[in-house]
Amino acid sequence: MTTGRKNIIFDLGGVLLNLDIQRTLDAFRQIGLNNIEELFRIGHASSFFKQYETGTINNEEFISSIEKLAGNMGSGQQIIAAWNAMLLDFPVDRVKWLQQLKLKYRLFLFSNTNAIHLARFQQAFTEAHGFIMDELFEVAYYSHLVQLRKPDAAAYEIVLTQNNLLPAETFFIDDALVNVEAAKARGINGIHLQPGVQVTELPF
Repeated sequence: MTTGRKNIIFDLGGVLLNLDIQRTLDAFRQIGLNNIEELFRIGHASSFFKQYETGTINNEEFISSIEKLAGNMGSGQQIIAAWNAMLLDFPVDRVKWLQQLKLKYRLFLFSNTNAIHLARFQQAFTEAHGFIMDELFEVAYYSHLVQLRKPDAAAYEIVLTQNNLLPAETFFIDDALVNVEAAKARGINGIHLQPGVQVTELPF
């Protein structure tokens, strides 16, 4: 990469952290939420899923919403377990890759996530690797804490402005094309991580 490229903003799930969303869909069906796929799709447009990712409802309100949709067939703990079932591992080779990249680039994270997931994957990362995941990045942004989510333009703007980043010197890597296109619209160098491609294969 040219010397004019100085910063990288990473997505988390599906890029650095392995996910299996089907595990969560299956687990929710087991507690009576049979239309979870439809709800999940809608959730990324306008529903309590989006509200939860932007921090406008709390854990209890999110769990209560699921309980009502599932006909109160699952307990709060079952709902949390089902919600976390999609979270897999953060492979050690990606950790080492980021540690090497950090010597050359300013690294940032922006994840559309929520409080239950954040607690789970941070705990799992520390148990697996012996340090806090956020230490891999100069700043880690989580949508429910900053109350912004991709692909909203303000989500990219907060990273740029708070850290004095120039878009032309910044890469953004995400597995969701809509998020990459939004980054490009702001002048950021967007990279869409294609299915089957490992982030460590990118030519940085």
